[in-house]
Amino acid sequence: MPEEGVQLTPKSDLLTTQEIITLAKLFVKEGVEKIRLTGGEPLIRPDVVDIVGQLHKLEGLKTIAVTTNGMNLTRLLPRLKEAGLNAINISLDTLVPAKFEFIVRRKGFHKVMEGIHKATELGYHPVKVNCVVMRGFNEDELLGFVDFTKDLPLDVRFIEYMPFDGNKWNFKKMVSYKEMLDTIKQQWPELEKLSCETSSTAKSYKVPHFQGQISFITSMSEHFCGSCSRLRITADGNLKVCLFGNSEVSLRDHLRSGASDEELVQVIGAAVGRKKKQHAEPALVLFPLCQDALQNSPNSKQGGHTFIHWLTLRARFPKQMRKTLMENKLTGQLYLPRSCPEQQWHITTGILQPHLRGPCVFQKDPSSTFDPKCLDASPVSQVSVDYQSKGASPGSELGTMVSRASDSLTHTDEEGRAKMVDVGGKSDSRRSAVAVAVVRLGEKAFGMVRQNQVKKGNVLAVAQVAGIQGAKLTSQLIPLCHNIPLNHVEVSLSLDEDRYAVVIRSACQTWGRTGVEMEALTAVSLAALTVYDMCKAVSRDIVIEEVRLLSKTGGQRGDFSRV
Repeated sequence: MPEEGVQLTPKSDLLTTQEIITLAKLFVKEGVEKIRLTGGEPLIRPDVVDIVGQLHKLEGLKTIAVTTNGMNLTRLLPRLKEAGLNAINISLDTLVPAKFEFIVRRKGFHKVMEGIHKATELGYHPVKVNCVVMRGFNEDELLGFVDFTKDLPLDVRFIEYMPFDGNKWNFKKMVSYKEMLDTIKQQWPELEKLSCETSSTAKSYKVPHFQGQISFITSMSEHFCGSCSRLRITADGNLKVCLFGNSEVSLRDHLRSGASDEELVQVIGAAVGRKKKQHAEPALVLFPLCQDALQNSPNSKQGGHTFIHWLTLRARFPKQMRKTLMENKLTGQLYLPRSCPEQQWHITTGILQPHLRGPCVFQKDPSSTFDPKCLDASPVSQVSVDYQSKGASPGSELGTMVSRASDSLTHTDEEGRAKMVDVGGKSDSRRSAVAVAVVRLGEKAFGMVRQNQVKKGNVLAVAQVAGIQGAKLTSQLIPLCHNIPLNHVEVSLSLDEDRYAVVIRSACQTWGRTGVEMEALTAVSLAALTVYDMCKAVSRDIVIEEVRLLSKTGGQRGDFSRV
């Protein structure tokens, strides 16, 4: 809870019970199988039990879930279970009562713990506990949370700290999945990795003989937009196809103007059609029942479409699936199914939980051989860049080569024509590279970035995402670059107040036959251009400079380091 509290949405602006059920019926009719009630805090809404009960009557809806702070759970859960509630997520960022009171601005830790125990008593297995991990606040409680799963059927989900308006986010507060996992494995080296569904947002593990398990939501370090299958309908009736997008469509206004179901389907189809193409799995819709001013977050520009999107395909309509040619109800376009179900491109519905305000990072291009799930190896070594403490001048070019550079250009043939280097004869080795870029904003734009007041959104967060995406798409942007399966990409941004500048640093790593210098340089370049794009309306004096390689390791020509 912010120190200043939140501005509540007028009750008249919120969806009524009947409007929620009307929209739910529409989505379930189109194949949605899971609906999550979230917020704000859904359990403070007086009609929440009635809503669950009416949702339970919808034929075809398999799962009704709720995400709650747990304060009212003990009192309401028996009635919610009887009404048809299937699954529970409880937000709990600390096991220390004093810290809890600091976060929520009131007492109530014991109520949340009672709610967790009540859920397990009533047979909810597992009870999911969401914990946002923040450096300097609760990363020292990781082991305590894991131990919490010893005697209770819990799934403690450690969530990487993500940026959204009002949470005073910065990169230094984020604890990555790899760092959390390393800490836990030091205490429990026997930790086992569990299998998960393709569309899952979590990476799950279990300590042998513990009743429960733990999971990691890697929303910052290893994004999962490529398998996102979710939409959000806000408490005031706006449809968001991406949680991190600014684009919203008011279904409430269409409902209240008397729109028919067919007209609503067309409105939804148009919105879904603007979502980037991606693989998706069974459908999910979330309804925030009580919002505390759900604010817009940064959004990357949406690209065009070459595939027809289909809302909830996959055996949801058995009769329609037997047809050779199908009509997409949401777009009115014809769709020819592929022979293999796993190759079908479609869109389904749902969203991340309230504090998982993550950017959409990677959309798989069906013509590309690039693997969107490649960022799962150990992180690259940290290389610090601190101009002030090191005393390096902006134009410093001092460097060290472990072995000499090539005397000739490698990407041209004897007649000077461009060619791609043949790396088939090279041996695989671990290769890494670190690059940096600086964007001088000027005093006004710098101040707005620092205060997160740029209208387009959180500049640093969006630029970080752009940099990561740029690294992964380097071979599609730089003609003679090889398509490299990256093991790790890290992009960080910091503010240099002396120069009114954003300093961008990227680190890339692979195990292969060619280096990742271009990937690191592309990452900082795309991040810098994104900063420029988001700030250009504020200042025309923005300068991008010092795009350069800081270091690289591996390869025939040896290591390089610029100091």
